[in-house]
Amino acid sequence: MPWGLAFLPGGDALVAERDTAKVLRVRAGGGNPQEITTVSGVTPGGEGGLLGLAVSPGFAKDNLVYAYYTAADDNRIARFTLDDGGGRPEVIFTGIAKAGNHNGGRIAFGPDGMLYAGTGDAAQTERAQDPASPNGKILRLTPDGDPAPGNPAAGSPVYSLGHRNVQGLAWDADGRLFASEFGQNELDEVNLIQPGRNYGWPEVEGKGNTGGGKYTNPLVTWPTDDASPSGLAISGATGYLAALRGERLWTLPLQGDTIGEPKAELQGKYGRLRSVAVAPDGALWLTTSNTDGRGDERDGDDRIVRFPAP
Repeated sequence: MPWGLAFLPGGDALVAERDTAKVLRVRAGGGNPQEITTVSGVTPGGEGGLLGLAVSPGFAKDNLVYAYYTAADDNRIARFTLDDGGGRPEVIFTGIAKAGNHNGGRIAFGPDGMLYAGTGDAAQTERAQDPASPNGKILRLTPDGDPAPGNPAAGSPVYSLGHRNVQGLAWDADGRLFASEFGQNELDEVNLIQPGRNYGWPEVEGKGNTGGGKYTNPLVTWPTDDASPSGLAISGATGYLAALRGERLWTLPLQGDTIGEPKAELQGKYGRLRSVAVAPDGALWLTTSNTDGRGDERDGDDRIVRFPAP
């Protein structure tokens, strides 16, 4: 059940398996995956387990890989060095409430060198509006796991709030942060994330009453059957959104602070799509998610699919 997907500077990919807690190295040129480590302390269950991965911006010097995972009592973020086979991870952030679903899990380093984490409300909707809770938020941390300087509230890791279950984070060439998010029963979202903004959950699902500007509406929405959005990636002026229930790849024409008409690709071809990422060589990589108990397993699932750069 591949979940996290992140690239090393040389082009190889690291893939996190949610339920086994294994981190695999997949060579850019193909071949059998190499098991790097099994992350200790992972307690899989429901939508929890070993989730997002991120490679340090200073990997050439520090050799660090970051992981978001579900532990016995919470969701947390840890880091380990790749050259010692993973070793025992150093936990740098704890206290993100866990549940059978809505665990969030995507992490990524932004262009500012800070670590961003998308969290879920852990099935307690009121957490998303509680500024003291890390749940239902996008967090912005230093590489050591501290609240990043310049956050909306000094000493707080919270960058934005009012989220149900953030699953994708990606920046465009101008440094704008976009995030994909699971809706409940009606509308999934892609949001343009700005510091301190409130994205409405649970008061608003999809586009709705902004409460006089208190809440920020998404740029684009879909019925949940068409999306259930997971990973998000950006290359040039195009965003790529992996859809689970929708079993397709949505392409999003980015137009500054707006998004044009999305277009569905690969509809039904590979089943549920979990992660999408742009490799250092410009190729697009996708992971399927058909062995998680919610999809129709196909011969060879789950798989990683690579599309060469155009």
